[in-house]
Amino acid sequence: MIHLFDDPQVLAHLGQTIGTSRWIDVPQQRITDFGHTTEDPDPMHIDPAWAAAHSPYGQTIAFGFLTVALLTRMANDVIRRPADEVSTLNYGFDRLRLLSPVMVGSRIRGHFVLKELALRSPTQFRANYAVSVEVEGQDKPALVADWLSITNVRQARQPLVPAPAPAAG
Repeated sequence: MIHLFDDPQVLAHLGQTIGTSRWIDVPQQRITDFGHTTEDPDPMHIDPAWAAAHSPYGQTIAFGFLTVALLTRMANDVIRRPADEVSTLNYGFDRLRLLSPVMVGSRIRGHFVLKELALRSPTQFRANYAVSVEVEGQDKPALVADWLSITNVRQARQPLVPAPAPAAG
C-alpha cells in the first residue's frame, strides 16, 4: 500500500504501477443487489434462468457500472488515505471502456498506475490514475480508464516538487 499524499518522493512514482488490489468475488447475489440498488431489471444480469436461455454468454454477467463502482474498494487496497482526509471525491473518468464481460462467479482486481498528482490548493489534491480491471483467467481486461479524483485534507501541504536527480559521478 502506498501513501501518496504525504510521500515527499511521490513524483518519483509518476508513470509507475503503484499497486494491485486483492481479488474481489462477483457472485450472483452481488450482481442482483446492484441491480436492485440501481433499479435496473435487465435479465442479462439478474435472471440466471433467462440468461442461460437467451444470453450470448449462457449465464448472467455483472453490470458494467458494478465494475466501475468496485474501483473504490480496489483503490482502498492500494492507496492509503491520508490521516487528515476530509473527503475524496470522484472527479471523473477519461477514456472509460468496458472491454470484457465479468461473468457471474468471476473474480476481479484492479491495477493502478499513477499518472498525475498535484495540489490544486494547499488542502486539495487532484489525482489521475490509469486503472485496469483484470478478470481472473481472461486475457482482456473488463475495464480500462483514466480515473480522476479530488482528495481534501485538513492540514496544508507544500507544493509537490520532483525528486532531485542523482549526482553524476
